[in-house]
Amino acid sequence: MELLLNLFTSDFGNALVRFLLCMVVNWVIIDRMYYRKSKRRDFYFTFMLISVAIYVLVYFMMGMDRGKATMGVGLGLFGIFSIMRYRTDTMPVREMTYLFIIVCLSVVHAMVDVTSLSEDAIFSELGKLLVIDIIVMLTILFFERKLKVTASKLVQYDRIELIKPEKHDELVSDLEERLGVKVIKVEVGGVDFLRDSAVLRVTYDSNKQYDVNKMYEVRKSEWRHM
Repeated sequence: MELLLNLFTSDFGNALVRFLLCMVVNWVIIDRMYYRKSKRRDFYFTFMLISVAIYVLVYFMMGMDRGKATMGVGLGLFGIFSIMRYRTDTMPVREMTYLFIIVCLSVVHAMVDVTSLSEDAIFSELGKLLVIDIIVMLTILFFERKLKVTASKLVQYDRIELIKPEKHDELVSDLEERLGVKVIKVEVGGVDFLRDSAVLRVTYDSNKQYDVNKMYEVRKSEWRHM
Protein backbone atom coordinates (compact mmCIF):
# COMPACT_ATOMS: atom_id res chain seq x y z
CA MET A 1 0.00 0.00 0.00
CA GLU A 2 2.81 2.38 0.86
CA LEU A 3 4.55 1.48 -2.39
CA LEU A 4 1.42 2.36 -4.40
CA LEU A 5 1.04 5.62 -2.48
CA ASN A 6 4.65 6.55 -3.15
CA LEU A 7 4.22 5.70 -6.83
CA PHE A 8 1.08 7.79 -7.04
CA THR A 9 2.63 10.80 -5.32
CA SER A 10 5.82 10.64 -7.38
CA ASP A 11 6.11 12.76 -10.52
CA PHE A 12 6.00 9.79 -12.90
CA GLY A 13 3.16 8.10 -11.03
CA ASN A 14 1.12 11.27 -11.07
CA ALA A 15 1.85 11.63 -14.78
CA LEU A 16 0.42 8.14 -15.35
CA VAL A 17 -2.73 9.08 -13.45
CA ARG A 18 -3.13 12.25 -15.52
CA PHE A 19 -2.46 10.23 -18.68
CA LEU A 20 -5.21 7.74 -17.81
CA LEU A 21 -7.59 10.58 -16.98
CA CYS A 22 -6.77 12.29 -20.27
CA MET A 23 -7.28 9.09 -22.28
CA VAL A 24 -10.60 8.32 -20.61
CA VAL A 25 -11.92 11.83 -21.22
CA ASN A 26 -10.74 11.87 -24.84
CA TRP A 27 -12.23 8.43 -25.42
CA VAL A 28 -15.60 9.57 -24.10
CA ILE A 29 -15.50 12.64 -26.36
CA ILE A 30 -14.44 10.67 -29.44
CA ASP A 31 -16.47 7.49 -28.96
CA ARG A 32 -19.66 8.78 -27.32
CA MET A 33 -19.97 12.23 -28.89
CA TYR A 34 -18.06 12.35 -32.18
CA TYR A 35 -18.26 8.79 -33.51
CA ARG A 36 -21.97 8.25 -32.77
CA LYS A 37 -22.86 10.78 -35.48
CA SER A 38 -19.99 10.66 -37.92
CA LYS A 39 -19.19 6.90 -37.96
CA ARG A 40 -15.70 7.78 -39.22
CA ARG A 41 -13.33 5.06 -38.02
CA ASP A 42 -10.35 6.75 -39.65
CA PHE A 43 -10.71 9.90 -37.56
CA TYR A 44 -11.50 7.80 -34.47
CA PHE A 45 -8.13 6.10 -34.89
CA THR A 46 -6.37 9.39 -35.66
CA PHE A 47 -7.77 11.32 -32.70
CA MET A 48 -6.87 8.66 -30.14
CA LEU A 49 -3.30 8.24 -31.37
CA ILE A 50 -2.75 11.99 -31.62
CA SER A 51 -3.99 12.30 -28.04
CA VAL A 52 -1.41 9.75 -26.84
CA ALA A 53 1.42 11.22 -28.90
CA ILE A 54 0.84 14.81 -27.80
CA TYR A 55 0.59 13.92 -24.12
CA VAL A 56 3.83 11.91 -24.17
CA LEU A 57 5.68 14.51 -26.25
CA VAL A 58 4.64 17.48 -24.10
CA TYR A 59 5.34 15.63 -20.84
CA PHE A 60 8.88 14.66 -21.79
CA MET A 61 9.66 18.06 -23.31
CA MET A 62 8.53 19.67 -20.06
CA GLY A 63 10.53 17.12 -18.09
CA MET A 64 13.85 17.75 -19.82
CA ASP A 65 14.38 20.92 -17.82
CA ARG A 66 11.22 21.41 -15.81
CA GLY A 67 12.75 24.21 -13.81
CA LYS A 68 13.19 26.36 -16.92
CA ALA A 69 10.14 25.17 -18.81
CA THR A 70 7.61 27.83 -19.67
CA MET A 71 4.14 27.96 -21.11
CA GLY A 72 5.77 28.67 -24.45
CA VAL A 73 6.65 25.00 -24.87
CA GLY A 74 3.06 23.87 -24.51
CA LEU A 75 1.59 26.77 -26.47
CA GLY A 76 4.03 26.19 -29.30
CA LEU A 77 3.08 22.54 -29.60
CA PHE A 78 -0.55 23.46 -29.16
CA GLY A 79 -0.35 25.82 -32.13
CA ILE A 80 1.49 23.33 -34.31
CA PHE A 81 -0.87 20.42 -33.73
CA SER A 82 -4.06 22.48 -33.70
CA ILE A 83 -3.49 23.70 -37.27
CA MET A 84 -2.18 20.35 -38.51
CA ARG A 85 -4.04 18.72 -41.33
CA TYR A 86 -3.29 15.89 -43.73
CA ARG A 87 -2.28 16.78 -47.28
CA THR A 88 -3.92 13.66 -48.71
CA ASP A 89 -7.41 14.70 -47.63
CA THR A 90 -8.94 17.95 -46.42
CA MET A 91 -10.30 17.62 -42.90
CA PRO A 92 -13.90 18.81 -42.46
CA VAL A 93 -14.65 21.63 -40.02
CA ARG A 94 -16.32 19.35 -37.45
CA GLU A 95 -13.31 17.02 -37.41
CA MET A 96 -10.93 19.97 -37.10
CA THR A 97 -12.93 21.19 -34.11
CA TYR A 98 -12.68 17.85 -32.36
CA LEU A 99 -8.96 17.68 -33.16
CA PHE A 100 -8.54 21.12 -31.60
CA ILE A 101 -10.31 19.94 -28.42
CA ILE A 102 -8.26 16.73 -28.20
CA VAL A 103 -5.01 18.64 -28.63
CA CYS A 104 -6.07 21.19 -26.01
CA LEU A 105 -6.97 18.59 -23.37
CA SER A 106 -3.82 16.54 -24.00
CA VAL A 107 -1.57 19.60 -23.60
CA VAL A 108 -3.37 20.77 -20.46
CA HIS A 109 -3.12 17.35 -18.78
CA ALA A 110 0.55 16.93 -19.68
CA MET A 111 1.69 20.37 -18.53
CA VAL A 112 0.55 20.16 -14.90
CA ASP A 113 3.70 20.41 -12.74
CA VAL A 114 3.39 18.59 -9.39
CA THR A 115 7.07 18.04 -8.59
CA SER A 116 7.13 20.50 -5.70
CA LEU A 117 3.57 20.10 -4.46
CA SER A 118 2.32 18.34 -1.35
CA GLU A 119 -0.06 15.38 -1.49
CA ASP A 120 -3.07 17.59 -0.78
CA ALA A 121 -2.01 20.02 -3.52
CA ILE A 122 -1.59 17.14 -5.99
CA PHE A 123 -5.16 15.96 -5.32
CA SER A 124 -6.31 19.56 -5.71
CA GLU A 125 -4.66 19.84 -9.13
CA LEU A 126 -6.23 16.57 -10.25
CA GLY A 127 -9.59 17.84 -9.06
CA LYS A 128 -9.18 20.98 -11.17
CA LEU A 129 -8.38 18.87 -14.22
CA LEU A 130 -11.46 16.75 -13.61
CA VAL A 131 -13.67 19.86 -13.36
CA ILE A 132 -12.24 21.19 -16.65
CA ASP A 133 -12.85 17.83 -18.33
CA ILE A 134 -16.46 17.73 -17.14
CA ILE A 135 -17.11 21.28 -18.35
CA VAL A 136 -15.69 20.48 -21.81
CA MET A 137 -17.70 17.25 -22.15
CA LEU A 138 -20.95 18.88 -21.01
CA THR A 139 -20.43 21.73 -23.47
CA ILE A 140 -19.85 19.32 -26.37
CA LEU A 141 -22.83 17.19 -25.34
CA PHE A 142 -25.11 20.24 -25.16
CA PHE A 143 -24.28 21.51 -28.63
CA GLU A 144 -24.25 18.04 -30.23
CA ARG A 145 -27.82 17.51 -29.04
CA LYS A 146 -28.95 21.09 -29.63
CA LEU A 147 -27.73 21.56 -33.17
CA LYS A 148 -29.25 19.75 -36.11
CA VAL A 149 -26.89 17.63 -38.19
CA THR A 150 -26.67 18.48 -41.88
CA ALA A 151 -24.79 16.81 -44.70
CA SER A 152 -23.72 17.87 -48.18
CA LYS A 153 -23.47 16.21 -51.56
CA LEU A 154 -21.98 17.39 -54.83
CA VAL A 155 -24.38 16.50 -57.63
CA GLN A 156 -23.87 16.70 -61.39
CA TYR A 157 -27.29 17.98 -62.40
CA ASP A 158 -28.74 17.52 -65.89
CA ARG A 159 -31.80 19.81 -65.82
CA ILE A 160 -29.83 22.99 -66.33
CA GLU A 161 -32.96 25.07 -67.00
CA LEU A 162 -33.91 24.76 -63.30
CA ILE A 163 -30.79 26.48 -61.93
CA LYS A 164 -32.31 29.90 -62.62
CA PRO A 165 -33.18 31.82 -59.41
CA GLU A 166 -36.85 32.11 -60.34
CA LYS A 167 -37.11 28.31 -60.59
CA HIS A 168 -35.57 27.59 -57.19
CA ASP A 169 -38.67 25.85 -55.80
CA GLU A 170 -38.85 23.52 -58.81
CA LEU A 171 -35.16 22.72 -58.44
CA VAL A 172 -35.54 21.87 -54.74
CA SER A 173 -38.59 19.67 -55.43
CA ASP A 174 -36.78 17.79 -58.17
CA LEU A 175 -33.70 17.21 -56.01
CA GLU A 176 -35.80 16.00 -53.05
CA GLU A 177 -37.62 13.55 -55.29
CA ARG A 178 -34.44 12.19 -56.85
CA LEU A 179 -32.24 12.12 -53.74
CA GLY A 180 -34.94 11.19 -51.23
CA VAL A 181 -33.81 13.81 -48.69
CA LYS A 182 -35.09 17.07 -47.23
CA VAL A 183 -33.10 19.78 -49.02
CA ILE A 184 -32.06 22.79 -46.92
CA LYS A 185 -29.86 24.72 -49.33
CA VAL A 186 -28.67 24.47 -52.93
CA GLU A 187 -25.55 26.15 -54.32
CA VAL A 188 -24.62 26.25 -58.00
CA GLY A 189 -21.01 25.68 -58.99
CA GLY A 190 -19.59 24.94 -62.43
CA VAL A 191 -21.98 25.06 -65.41
CA ASP A 192 -21.28 23.10 -68.62
CA PHE A 193 -23.48 24.43 -71.42
CA LEU A 194 -22.01 21.98 -73.92
CA ARG A 195 -23.32 19.01 -71.94
CA ASP A 196 -26.30 20.86 -70.43
CA SER A 197 -25.22 20.09 -66.87
CA ALA A 198 -24.19 21.88 -63.69
CA VAL A 199 -22.48 20.95 -60.44
CA LEU A 200 -24.70 21.56 -57.40
CA ARG A 201 -23.84 21.38 -53.71
CA VAL A 202 -26.93 20.15 -51.93
CA THR A 203 -27.21 20.57 -48.15
CA TYR A 204 -29.84 18.40 -46.48
CA ASP A 205 -31.03 16.98 -43.16
CA SER A 206 -29.30 13.77 -42.14
CA ASN A 207 -28.92 11.45 -39.15
CA LYS A 208 -25.27 11.03 -40.08
CA GLN A 209 -22.63 13.42 -41.33
CA TYR A 210 -20.95 12.55 -44.59
CA ASP A 211 -18.06 14.15 -46.41
CA VAL A 212 -18.75 16.13 -49.55
CA ASN A 213 -18.06 14.06 -52.64
CA LYS A 214 -14.87 15.51 -54.15
CA MET A 215 -15.37 14.03 -57.61
CA TYR A 216 -16.24 17.46 -58.98
CA GLU A 217 -13.83 20.23 -58.06
CA VAL A 218 -15.23 23.79 -58.12
CA ARG A 219 -13.40 26.88 -56.88
CA LYS A 220 -14.97 28.59 -53.88
CA SER A 221 -15.43 31.84 -55.81
CA GLU A 222 -17.61 30.06 -58.38
CA TRP A 223 -20.30 28.92 -55.92
CA ARG A 224 -23.49 31.00 -55.80
CA HIS A 225 -26.53 30.59 -53.57
CA MET A 226 -29.93 29.90 -55.09
